Amino acid sequence: MITIRTAVPSDAARLLEIYSYYVEKTAVSFDYDVPTAEGFEGRIRRTLEKYPYLVAERDGRAVGYAYAGAFVGRAAYECSAELSIYLDKDERRNGAGRMLYEALEAALAEMGITNLYACIGVPPEAEDEYLNFDSMHFHEHMGFTLAGRFRKCGSKFGRRYDMIWMEKLIDVK
Repeated sequence: MITIRTAVPSDAARLLEIYSYYVEKTAVSFDYDVPTAEGFEGRIRRTLEKYPYLVAERDGRAVGYAYAGAFVGRAAYECSAELSIYLDKDERRNGAGRMLYEALEAALAEMGITNLYACIGVPPEAEDEYLNFDSMHFHEHMGFTLAGRFRKCGSKFGRRYDMIWMEKLIDVK
């Protein structure tokens, strides 16, 4: 059974373990180096000051996390947020991602946030061993649509990757 809860700073070690895979083995994250545990704990603390940071647990063990942050960072964009999600590499396609995003969307709607954005790395043409289209497809499945594409703007592992922005508008009046 999967449960969703708010992250706490002491989750940093396990969440960093999940994130490390994406830094070291994939181009899903464009970080080149794994953050320190203290740095990652700081990320959690700073996010929780204003936005939700959620953890999915299966049998008491964190299997993924999702959080929101400022989109652009100016007052005019207070109705918008950028979302991120990471799942344990062995947990994908088991429902945790959907549960995390549904809970995150509900929490953001309660805050009055109506515009959700995701910045996603994608291969410029064909998938390779570092990056596929899974995140894009997940976001499509969650109701996000393509808002824009930046070609070969990021590099990792000696390759150039595209970046897409996807958006979802919720309860816009």
